[in-house]
Amino acid sequence: MSGVLHEFTTQVPEWRPRVKPIELANATPEQLEALQVTPSNTQVSDYVLVLANDVETLKVRSPLFNAIMYGRGGLSRAERELGAVGASIVNRCIYCAAVHASRHNQLTKDETVIAKIFADGENAEIEERQAAILNFAVRLSRAPSEADPEDMRRLRNAGLSDEEILDLILSASLFGWANRLMHTLGDPVARDDANGGSGR
Repeated sequence: MSGVLHEFTTQVPEWRPRVKPIELANATPEQLEALQVTPSNTQVSDYVLVLANDVETLKVRSPLFNAIMYGRGGLSRAERELGAVGASIVNRCIYCAAVHASRHNQLTKDETVIAKIFADGENAEIEERQAAILNFAVRLSRAPSEADPEDMRRLRNAGLSDEEILDLILSASLFGWANRLMHTLGDPVARDDANGGSGR
């Protein structure tokens, strides 16, 4: 593997931890419960295996992550991913941006939106609803006080309901925390293969 990546990409990089991940084969019953896996499951990412060093936190983190990113109703899955991408761009989290940009592309079957965002940031020429979502996530991530009533008006004018706006706030806020955790615990590095990864 090469050095640490510093440019945004839709090809999910490897994640090289600075903290030793637990070994799944040697996980305690409490760790397995927090990981939500069986002993035969070998597809858990190194990131989550690092988090398993703190069982109590992981037991709260994973259900919260799943509820915010995969909950039914409200904002679409693809738009939640777009919120995550906006936050990850502001926080310069190359790994998270890659994971969630890739998921957005998979869900929408369209790579042009993310390509424009990675090229032009919040000034990307994308449709009104997408731009409102991206810009709100960026402003909220840069400084919560920057998100103001005008942003809320823009979101509503773009067709978002109060429930969808709440989901967007939660998605961007979740990654305000998750990005910083990724930065602290490891680094994104180029992978030799073309297979994606996940920070589940």
